[in-house]
Amino acid sequence: MSNRLPHPNHDRGLEFDLSTIMSRRSLGMFLGAGGAAAALAACTPGGTTPNAGPSTSSAGPAAAASGGAASSPSPALTRAIAECGVEIPQETAGPFPADGSNGPNLLEASGVVRRDIASSFGTGTARAEGVPLTFTLTLLDNANGCVPLAGAAVYAWHCDREGRYSMYDPELTSENYLRGVQEADVNGQATFTTIFPGAYSGRWPHIHFEVFESMNNATAAGQVLAVSQIALTKASCDDVYASPGYETSRRNMGRTTLQSDSVFRNDGGIYQLATMTGSAAAGYTAGLNVTL
Repeated sequence: MSNRLPHPNHDRGLEFDLSTIMSRRSLGMFLGAGGAAAALAACTPGGTTPNAGPSTSSAGPAAAASGGAASSPSPALTRAIAECGVEIPQETAGPFPADGSNGPNLLEASGVVRRDIASSFGTGTARAEGVPLTFTLTLLDNANGCVPLAGAAVYAWHCDREGRYSMYDPELTSENYLRGVQEADVNGQATFTTIFPGAYSGRWPHIHFEVFESMNNATAAGQVLAVSQIALTKASCDDVYASPGYETSRRNMGRTTLQSDSVFRNDGGIYQLATMTGSAAAGYTAGLNVTL
């Protein structure tokens, strides 16, 4: 188990990333952040009355939802649309995105489009160990009445149970696990199966993600519509971190709160806090509505 601290520049914020990472991907993130000032302007899909629901969002060009919503949307989708209106806060991608903005670009690698991201692919051979986690992002188009963003794409990545990021940690430079891309279905949903991330010093447990208008954009360095993070619930973290292998995460968790976290502290993570069910014994599921 590694007790290595993260890079000193890790997750210092969007402003820091923009000032230090000048690439076509960071430029796309900068353009997408233009609507961040309106991130807390909650409204209903019609834009007339306040919405107190813990929905999410991100500013950026509306992605085409040519597939349209399903004729009989699921209860989860119906609830997501009802809560839609608050755009997901734009956040830092951190120093370990592997999207071409800071070192390696995994998005152009064959095999990156996959649902199960727990294992490495290509020349990598390792599989991350930990409590199973399945998470789903529901992408909604705020400019068009919160219809699902069918055909949009999500790139998601996170640390392993020891707080290490593949492709960057000295022990994991030849591995690329816990990273992958999925296309949103007709309900605007992209689902990944993985392991529960660890907690490292200075950060609340989280999952990074970028949203693209299409799969082509996601795998060809296209403009990013949103860059944000999922915050995991305290109850689920306390449960999982009592499991073998998460000892370092359990210690780190006791030193950080959502309110003190460098990314989530502005609003306590209320617009990025996942809805979670499950247990450490059976595995967890998580969901987040991402309004763009």
